[in-house]
Amino acid sequence: MTQIGFYHLTQSPLEQALPKLLDKALAAGYRAVVLAGSPQRVEALNDRLWSYEPDSWLPHGSDKDGEAASQPIWLTDKDENPNAATILVMCDGVRSAAVADFARCLDLFDGNDDEAVQAARDRWKRWKGDGHELVYYQQRNDGGWEEKSRS
Repeated sequence: MTQIGFYHLTQSPLEQALPKLLDKALAAGYRAVVLAGSPQRVEALNDRLWSYEPDSWLPHGSDKDGEAASQPIWLTDKDENPNAATILVMCDGVRSAAVADFARCLDLFDGNDDEAVQAARDRWKRWKGDGHELVYYQQRNDGGWEEKSRS
């Protein structure tokens, strides 16, 4: 089954944490799909990945850019994998029906939002029931991650 990592954002927002996680995935040779909650969020993330650090750039695209197959990172609000990604990153509480098609999935949720935390717990229960390997990471004060639980 797929390993699904739950990333509990407590110190920085998605816009700061996501680029760092994607940078690590690309450095390890992976391709990624980022599944966001709306077309507006896709475009906001698209803009953010161009400018998240002055000396950094993450190769990515969305429907607006086209050529999905050539994009190492594909940003979308649709449950799709047009760039043959092996990693799926889910944001905004979005749940993919295709987690089993990926080697690894990341579920990023806002730890400062009680509804988002409860929804993440519900997703954990569902995916645990489906037999996936689950790992819970909590953000440290320095913005890094600490594994807190594994199921």
